[in-house]
Parts: sequence; C-alpha cells; structure tokens
Amino acid sequence: MIVNDFKRYLLNELNRSELTAAAYAADVRQWIGSLTSGSDMTFDPSAATSADVRYWAAQLSSEGLSARSIRRKVQSVRALYRYLMLTGQCTSNPAIGFSLARPPKDIPVFVPQAETAAMLDSDFADDDFDTVRDHLLILTLYTTGMRTSEAIGLLDRDVDTRKRQLRVIGKRNKERVIPFGDELAQQIDDYRRRRTADVGNESDRLFVRHDGRPLYRKMVYNIVHDAMVRNGVHSERKSPHVLRHSFATDMLNNGADLNAVKSLLGHASLSSTQIYTHVTFSDLQHNYQQAHPRALKKGEHNGH
Repeated sequence: MIVNDFKRYLLNELNRSELTAAAYAADVRQWIGSLTSGSDMTFDPSAATSADVRYWAAQLSSEGLSARSIRRKVQSVRALYRYLMLTGQCTSNPAIGFSLARPPKDIPVFVPQAETAAMLDSDFADDDFDTVRDHLLILTLYTTGMRTSEAIGLLDRDVDTRKRQLRVIGKRNKERVIPFGDELAQQIDDYRRRRTADVGNESDRLFVRHDGRPLYRKMVYNIVHDAMVRNGVHSERKSPHVLRHSFATDMLNNGADLNAVKSLLGHASLSSTQIYTHVTFSDLQHNYQQAHPRALKKGEHNGH
C-alpha cells in the first residue's frame, strides 16, 4: 500500500516519468522487504534507523551491486521518507546523513561521425512501410538528439515540416522545440504519405506500427541495434541512446555552443552536457597526437 501510494505521488505530484517512478518503487519495495521479510503491510516507517540503511547498503555491496546502483537505491529510500514525512507517517528520515561517494560519470559511448553518415546514407527499400519508418526513426533520433521515450510519445501534430521544427515533451513534462533540416523534413513528408496509404490516420503519434499502434521501447532498441549491426557500426554499445550521445558529440565537434546543445538535449543543468566536452577533447587530443609532427617526438610520450 505504501509503495503504491508513493509511486502515485511521484507520478502525480512530482511529475516523474513512469519509468522513474517504477524504478523508485522497486527500490523502496526492496528496502521494505529487507526490514519486513517482503511485506509492506507490517512496515513501520518510524522504526527504521540510519544503521538499518547502512547495513542494507553494505549487504547490497556484498552481493556485488555497483556503487552507482547502491547510491540510487539509497536516494530512492530518501525520497520515500520525504513523502512519508510530508504525509505525516513519520517524523525523521533515516537516509539523511547517509552518503556514498559520487561515482565518476562514464564517458558517453558514441558512433564516429563517418559511420553514422554511412548508416543513414545506406540504401533501403522505400516500398516497405516498416523499413521507411525505421530509417526515419533512426534519422530523427540522430538529427534531434531525442530520448527513446520522447520519440515514442512524439505527436504528429507537434512536427511541422514547413517550419522545420518539432515540439518535444521531455522529462518532468518539460517542453522544448528542436529545429531540423531539409533532409529530415523531406523524409517525414514521405513517411506520412506512406503511413496514410498503409496504416491510415487513426493514431495521434508520428511513429506507429503497421496496425496503427505506437512503438514501444524494446522495439525502438531492436530497430536501432539491428541497423547498427547490419551497417558494421563500431560501437561498444548499439542502442538509441548512443545516437543521442552521437548527436551531442558531433554538434560540439562541429562548433556548436555548449548552452545550445544543452537546450536541444533538454538537460536541466549545464553539468549534464559538459560530459560531452570530455569526449570532444579526447577526440581532439587523439587527432593532435596522430597528426602533429612533433607530438610523439623522441623522448616524449603521447604528446606530453
């Protein structure tokens, strides 16, 4: 009961996404289970202490969970108790004061620009609806930097090919407008004609299945992953989010302003976008070391 109420609070009051709310709920269900042998009916919020949180975190660590995952779970418990205090179900938060070292941010995985271009420029069967849609989906993800959930939820009426812009509803229902170019506009127009002929105009979504229903996360993942494999893309991971990383990296490598990229990605803070500067600097450093005649002169290592 508490977990379900907490999840509704996250969705309705804090405007968290369904995925985020489900993750928080799973974390606090695990926390409550560690105290009550799996039943939240016997859970007494006021009985838990900071020692219980520390013990639970140590137990998770002994099971091989990463510091990043443990940190997220503790944050979920902290959010649960903020809700319980707000609703008068307890008076203190045992997860406050408990801290874990912030794990270093991973350097984003991205596809080299030449490989992305080769994948998008490859021939495809334009007489098949699914193939036309899949190609447009991949182009849209890379051209706009949208998240998977944003592409799935993209409404047809929010895509204006005449103005060359689309409206996206991102995390926490934040709206942003993303411009795009002639190539994407032309392919959207072509796709819409094909969709009308093959599917009809029943759905309000831009991207639909052959029966008119919207796409789903696993389907989008498979479309992108299979295209990357088919075109020989050299990337540690092959997923829609890699296209988002590639969008940001290529924008910065080609001279885009950091604040502009932040706005296009829909990041809440500049620090989330700055991680891509590490990627672009790494690429710059690699090119310098490969190209400059004195970067690796005798007696020096890696250009230093």
